[in-house]
Amino acid sequence: MAFVEPVTLRDRGIRLEPLALSHEEGLRAAAADGALWTLRITSVPEPQDVRAYIETALAGREQGHRFAFAVVQEDTGKVLGTSSYHDIVPAVKRVEIGFTWYARSVQRTHVNTTCKLLLLGHAFDTLGCHVVGWRTDNYNFASQRAIERLGAKKDGVLRGHALRRDGTIRDTVMYSMRSGEWPEARAQLLYLLQQHALVE
Repeated sequence: MAFVEPVTLRDRGIRLEPLALSHEEGLRAAAADGALWTLRITSVPEPQDVRAYIETALAGREQGHRFAFAVVQEDTGKVLGTSSYHDIVPAVKRVEIGFTWYARSVQRTHVNTTCKLLLLGHAFDTLGCHVVGWRTDNYNFASQRAIERLGAKKDGVLRGHALRRDGTIRDTVMYSMRSGEWPEARAQLLYLLQQHALVE
């Protein structure tokens, strides 16, 4: 039995469902909303590469180290983006959350906060994880701020850790949250969602 079993998570009009080849067209449209693949600090696929991107995610699921979700708008069925559990280590009950990106039109809305609430809740409350981690490019300051807003702690920086799409070598900033920190983080996420609701 896999540590992360197929599951669909729902809240506030957002549905996270297991990523499948049937999401290809919707994910291509989400990537095109803002031409997200042009950002050098992200891993968003170009439209013609979306199928291979999904196939890679599905291979990771088969191998047990990644479980990818499509982020879907519940009322319309529109694909808004994707997010994954990755670097899954069942022996220590640890997952990381990453490979996350959204169509530009839903960035800075309640979508990311809702997805993080769902993914963290499932990881800590259902899977019984001890730790959830994140990693991001040292130049992706927006991502670092978003992770820190969740209540995650900065673990450190892995220097010369990975290649960017443009061939440069990046440093990777590592974050984590332990299970004992989750109740306070959940309260903060719920507060942020209340604030989003007042604005939207």
